[in-house]
Amino acid sequence: MKNGIIIADAGPIISLALVNKLDILELLFDEIKIPNAVWEEITINNDKPFYQTIFKFFKNKTQKIKQYNNLSFLMDYGESEALILYKEINANFLLIDDKKARNIAESLDIKCIGTIGLLSTAKNKQLIAELRPIFIQFIENKRFYSIELLNTILKNNNEDRI
Repeated sequence: MKNGIIIADAGPIISLALVNKLDILELLFDEIKIPNAVWEEITINNDKPFYQTIFKFFKNKTQKIKQYNNLSFLMDYGESEALILYKEINANFLLIDDKKARNIAESLDIKCIGTIGLLSTAKNKQLIAELRPIFIQFIENKRFYSIELLNTILKNNNEDRI
């Protein structure tokens, strides 16, 4: 059984594309949506090696928010639109990694999941075999996740630490 609708922010999209795991979103959720501001963020730099993958995956998943963005003074534009879109369409999850934005979202009763939590869920559902190689790719490509968190997740999944 899938988990309804997820709204995704740019950071996790880039991380998942980097390790070729965007498909996990379709395996875990019925519907994936991004606000226009996130689309702009993830398609602005078309010289990245994973640009085409991101473009193809999300080109039909964008949605314009209806209300004025009154949160952009608290967080970046993509994050703020993602929170608003979540509320507007009554989504089930917000995929977001930024700690400040996530704290604000959770204070607004938004159910959040981060990239690492998403991958851990995928591992528990046997959608991916190992987390360690993915985490190493994150580190090698300067995706900023806490080594302590990564090692805790690896330990909980009976995998070797980094």
